[in-house]
Amino acid sequence: MKLRYKILNGFLALIAASVAALAITISYTADCEPAPVVAAGEVTMKAVIARCYGGPEVLEYLDIERPVAGPTDVIVEVKAAAANPLDYHYMRGSPYLMRLAAGIGRPADIKTGVDFAGVVAAIGDDVTKFSVGDAVFGGSNGAFAEYVRVRENGVITVKPDNVSFEDAAGLGIAAVTALQALRDDGRLVAGEKVLINGASGGVGTYAVQIAKDLGAEVHGVSSTRNVEMVRALGADHVFDYKQEDYTESDHKYDLIVDMVGNHSLSANRRVLEPEGRMVIVGGPKGNWIAPLLPTLKAAMLSPFVDQEVGTMLAVLDADDLAYLAELMADGRLASRIDRRIPLADTAEAIRYLETQRARGKVIIMP
Repeated sequence: MKLRYKILNGFLALIAASVAALAITISYTADCEPAPVVAAGEVTMKAVIARCYGGPEVLEYLDIERPVAGPTDVIVEVKAAAANPLDYHYMRGSPYLMRLAAGIGRPADIKTGVDFAGVVAAIGDDVTKFSVGDAVFGGSNGAFAEYVRVRENGVITVKPDNVSFEDAAGLGIAAVTALQALRDDGRLVAGEKVLINGASGGVGTYAVQIAKDLGAEVHGVSSTRNVEMVRALGADHVFDYKQEDYTESDHKYDLIVDMVGNHSLSANRRVLEPEGRMVIVGGPKGNWIAPLLPTLKAAMLSPFVDQEVGTMLAVLDADDLAYLAELMADGRLASRIDRRIPLADTAEAIRYLETQRARGKVIIMP
């Protein structure tokens, strides 16, 4: 064998070994660590934690130390929190690649939950934007608890007086995802025609309303039991996916926002306008390559077609939350709440959310 082939084979073997080592490392799931010990005299609170990766059974409701405000921190007494698919992805550490940031073997941070609404209970010495007693909402790790710590310049904003804590808590990840998918990635403008695939879920219920507020003609896709709910949210037309396939309809769309991924890109392109756009939100379940397939397929297709096909990942933003709060205060946006579940039963809330049958938001009540 010639030297150059030996070098090439050695290089390929090295790459294969490196990939295998990475796969073994990130897929490793360690046993749960012992429960955190609360020092004598510390002020405690009830919280839901995950000391290892796994299903809802790893979520524990127990006493942990109550957070203390640093110089630029805001401590919020949580009145309501919201569950999201992001929560069960972090709970399971899946897909495995996310463990590079979340923690190898077990979670680096045992706190759970992100979306919250509540009342400011304490502030740091340097905080100027908020005062004790302010009603606020936003996003910060550790929302499944009686208290959560948020940076003053983090994802936190004032809650309008005429918006309930439950409705405000629901906005967070889901409504910001809907807004950014439609306005930013989808560049939706008044007069255009948009299809929301997955219109009855957490993101979808907000997307229907936001698209309507932006002046679009809105078509939604849902199961039979949710058709009337989606229509009540403002959809101009609703496909019952058990009875009809929107990709075989005569409608043409300027924008498709897909939260489900139950049709191929070629099928979706058939109902896109020649210069239409498609935004894929999320991806299929899986520990390895499956969640990345929509992104890979979109990247391979885009250079060869005039239509724009891409995926998006929302970024929680305080300004976007403030904008959404205005819509809610004006009666142009509402949270569709499926269930209200006590903090002690958070595992049950996540178990229900993983069935993907929730109609709107699942709210956790401390």
